[in-house]
Amino acid sequence: MLRIAVQSKGRLYEDTMALLQEAGIKINSSKRTLLAEARNFPLEVLFLRDDDIPQTVASGVADIGVVGENEFVERNEQADIVRRLGFSKCRLSLAIPKSIEYPGVSWFDGKTIATSYPGILTRFMNEQGVRMNIHVIQGSVEIAPGIGLSDGIFDIVSSGATLISNNLREVEVVMQSEALLIGNKQLDADKQAILDQLLFRIQAVQTAEDKKYVLMNAPTERVKDIIDVLPGIKSPTVMPLATEGWSSIHTVLDEKRFWEIIGQLKALGAEGILVLPIEKMIL
Repeated sequence: MLRIAVQSKGRLYEDTMALLQEAGIKINSSKRTLLAEARNFPLEVLFLRDDDIPQTVASGVADIGVVGENEFVERNEQADIVRRLGFSKCRLSLAIPKSIEYPGVSWFDGKTIATSYPGILTRFMNEQGVRMNIHVIQGSVEIAPGIGLSDGIFDIVSSGATLISNNLREVEVVMQSEALLIGNKQLDADKQAILDQLLFRIQAVQTAEDKKYVLMNAPTERVKDIIDVLPGIKSPTVMPLATEGWSSIHTVLDEKRFWEIIGQLKALGAEGILVLPIEKMIL
């Protein structure tokens, strides 16, 4: 049995549970449960606060965990980054009141900064040669300048809406963050084998993201021209149709280039273009 530590609530919880569900793992869980076991995979889920996950994995209480990169770097625990998961993206940034002119990071010299990430902030400011004071605060960091606790803040930024609502503006991006799958450094062979199975499923789910399966009919004489513009994973599948002189072409397209490619296909004579979502992709 492999034990995974997962944030007990919030966006990271939702994204992680959605990934496990897409990977075909069914969890018997409720938000009041600390430990839940999968019905169809040798996995149990331990629900924790996000800042407890790095230490829980490093100490071996959990074998693996899903945690924000910001928390992993801040806690500086001895665990391996097994895989970058690509969701729950945000950044750690410095922000100051909108009314203040900002000449550069030297502005923070001698100032007080409110943050929940004193470790990351200290390392950054030391690299910049800036001496500042830190006011450590958990939650609602963005209100600190408005109530006189600090001159600026260092906090997570996603859309920036919270900064705007508190009359703050982002002035320095210190690091980018996303969800990480981290692992204990001393997994035994049995647990590593289960982890490998889990990673195989995650890979299949993530490979399929933003991909479309595309089928089309085209004059056989134009097949080569059409194949030349298709950026498929491998050579497209081409099959003759019952109508003489026509072929069916099957391929996979990235959604970000979908409309660009479709326009070229139509110009080359493709018809009956069918676009299907892809749930899993095994390479």
